[in-house]
Amino acid sequence: MKALPVEPSGSSINIGARLRGVRQQQRMTIDQVAELSGLTKGFLSRVERDLTSPSVSTLLKLCEVLGIEVGTLFEVPDTTLVRLAEAPRISLGGSGITEQLVTPRGEKRVQVIRAEVEPHGIGEAELYSVDCELEVLHVASGVFTLVLPEQRIELAAGDTMTFPGREPHSWENPGNEPAIVFWTLVL
Repeated sequence: MKALPVEPSGSSINIGARLRGVRQQQRMTIDQVAELSGLTKGFLSRVERDLTSPSVSTLLKLCEVLGIEVGTLFEVPDTTLVRLAEAPRISLGGSGITEQLVTPRGEKRVQVIRAEVEPHGIGEAELYSVDCELEVLHVASGVFTLVLPEQRIELAAGDTMTFPGREPHSWENPGNEPAIVFWTLVL
């Protein structure tokens, strides 16, 4: 029987970087993993930097120490690209504003809305709130005013404001130039 030649795909899986990510996520030091696994810190460091590949038995031991299934190291992460030109337009109210949802429509954890606000564009006259845990407003260019019940906060390009999602608010662009802002809603 003739063996079929299998050519390498050219893509490598950086399991070391993934192991390091899991270790750090669990707030474990390399010393702790070395002690629990019986491996040396130097070897673990080389594995985490993908300079050496662990044997199957060593990989199983590391996964046991980290409390993960071996297969998770080989899973391809779920990624989605939303190009600005294809991002759907939405309307949350106000005048002089063009809004686009730049995260996938089905994303249930977070939404990012890119808004271009014309000079002197203005939000709703009555303060409103959004049904989310947290809002993050980032001004990419121009000037922008966030209106809260007790205060008006003037923001400039590069400024970021974080506040509870259910906090009543509105907004305006007091400037003579368009403002580009990003609203991040943590659901």
